[in-house]
Amino acid sequence: MEGLFLNKNGKHNFKRKHKNSLRRLVTYIALWSLIVSALYAAAGLVLTAVHKTPSIMFFRDGVDYGLTLLQCALGLVILFLPGLLERRCKVVIESFVYIFFVVFLYAAIILGEVHDFYYRVPHWDTLLHTCSGIMLGALGVSMIDTLNNNKKVRLNLSEGFAALFAFFFAVTLGVIWEIYEFMIDKFLGFNMQRYKLRDGVPLLGQLALYDTMKDLIVDVLGALAICIVGYAMLKQKNRRVMKLLQSSAPPALPRKSEKSRTAAKSGASRGG
Repeated sequence: MEGLFLNKNGKHNFKRKHKNSLRRLVTYIALWSLIVSALYAAAGLVLTAVHKTPSIMFFRDGVDYGLTLLQCALGLVILFLPGLLERRCKVVIESFVYIFFVVFLYAAIILGEVHDFYYRVPHWDTLLHTCSGIMLGALGVSMIDTLNNNKKVRLNLSEGFAALFAFFFAVTLGVIWEIYEFMIDKFLGFNMQRYKLRDGVPLLGQLALYDTMKDLIVDVLGALAICIVGYAMLKQKNRRVMKLLQSSAPPALPRKSEKSRTAAKSGASRGG
C-alpha cells in the first residue's frame, strides 16, 4: 500500500528521478550518435584520401567529411558544457532547457551535417538559428536568476537587467558563431557560411552574405522573444515572493501618539 500512495515529497522525488533519467537518456543518445558519426566521417575521409575521389560507400567528398568530423568533435565538447556550468558555477539548468539543448545539438550536427538536412530540408538552418537565440536567451535569464537566488553573492538585479543581459548574451554568442564559421571557411576551405553552391560555384554580391545576415537576424529575433517572456516570468515570480514575504511578516505594533509619549515622560519625571 505504501508504494501505491505517495505523499507530496514522494511525488516530487519521483518527478525529479524521472527527469534525471530522461536527461541521461537523451545525453547517451546524443553522445553515441556523435561518436558513431565522427567514426563515419573519419572512415570516409580516409577512403577519399586513398582513392583520390569521393567515396563510393558514402557518396561524399573530403571537404564534407572534414566538416562533419570537425562538427562532431565540437559537439562532443559542447555536450558537456551544461554539466560543467552546473558543477563549477552552480548554475541551475532546468531539465526541459537541457533536453532542448541536446535535441538542438542533435538536430544541428547529426541531422544537419550527417544526414544533410541543411540541403535537403528547406529553412533548416534558419529554424536552428532561431532556436539557438531562444535557448541562449533562456540560459542568460537563468544565470541572472541563479545569481539573485545565491545567498553568497548578495545581488538583487532587476528583471529589466536580466532581460537585457540575456539578450546581449545570446546575440554576442550568435556573432561569435558566425566569426567561427568565417574562420573555418577561410582557413580550411569549408562552406559553413553557404557562400557558394553545393557544386562549388561561388555566389556574388548580397547572395554571398545572405546566409550570414539571415542567421544573425533570426538570432536577434529569437533572443528578443525569449527575453520578453523571461522578463514577464521574473516579474511575476518576484511579485509572488513579495506577497509571500508580506503575508508571513509579523504584524507591526501600534505606534504611540505624541500625546501619550509626552504623558509617559512627564509621569516618569514626577516619579523621579
